[in-house]
Amino acid sequence: MPQNKAFYGVLGIGLALIAFFSLFEVKEWQRAIKFRLGEIVRTDYEPGLHWMVPFINNIRTFDGRLQTLDAQPERLLTSEKKFVIVDSFVLWRIKDVKRYYTSVMGDPAQAGLRLEQIIKDGLRSEFSKRTIKEAISGERVQIMDTLNANANNQAQELGIEVLDVRIKRIDLPPDVSESVYQRMEAERSRVARDFRSRGAEAAERIRADADRQRTVILAEAYRDAEAIRGEGDAVAAETYAKAYTKNEEFYSFYRSLDAYKRVFTEGGDVMVLEPDSEFFKYFNQAKNRAQ
Repeated sequence: MPQNKAFYGVLGIGLALIAFFSLFEVKEWQRAIKFRLGEIVRTDYEPGLHWMVPFINNIRTFDGRLQTLDAQPERLLTSEKKFVIVDSFVLWRIKDVKRYYTSVMGDPAQAGLRLEQIIKDGLRSEFSKRTIKEAISGERVQIMDTLNANANNQAQELGIEVLDVRIKRIDLPPDVSESVYQRMEAERSRVARDFRSRGAEAAERIRADADRQRTVILAEAYRDAEAIRGEGDAVAAETYAKAYTKNEEFYSFYRSLDAYKRVFTEGGDVMVLEPDSEFFKYFNQAKNRAQ
């Protein structure tokens, strides 16, 4: 009996070891390949536990999740024969695990190198057909769509599915950026000088027009003033004439008084006149009345 118990114990341990080495797990995010003496026999494993024959079969699993390839910035030539530096990235995952293994030995680094070369070739081809302006603004989305479709077709030979290709940045090389900046600065300076010259021309035109209008306004004002002054003088003369004809003696006396006032208020104390002159007419009349 003790021997039987030991036997069953050893048998149980042996069966447990066989079960342990015969079971393998495929996680939800993994893709698995079963080999039989180095030959691929199965690749369509669902997530969960599966059986294999120990020492005859072996299993390799690969990451089937979405992966990102951040490619190194590439110096590309446009249709204008100008260089640009393009920075891009790719989203990919394993689609055919058997082909993936046979083409790149299941190595993500090698798959990344192959995929990066595909993307660089596609970028070089697309940018060589376009100008800088078209690549940056006008047809950027079209470039990415074309790259995505072409890269996905070529990546199928690697067992890879390309989900998206994106261009992060498009920059000019430092030497080209400096020359472009200098050209932009020169162009802006030229435009500024043009605006200044136009502004100076407009200012001179406005100033000349203002001076002309000022001269015209002053001339018209002087003309109107002289006309009004002439009309006033005419009215005054007419008024004086009418007043004189109504009472000539009183008018003559009033004018003489006005003359006396102006003469004696000017401060002069010497007058050389004949005593019987017309100026002293009313003085002499007053003297005669007093005698």
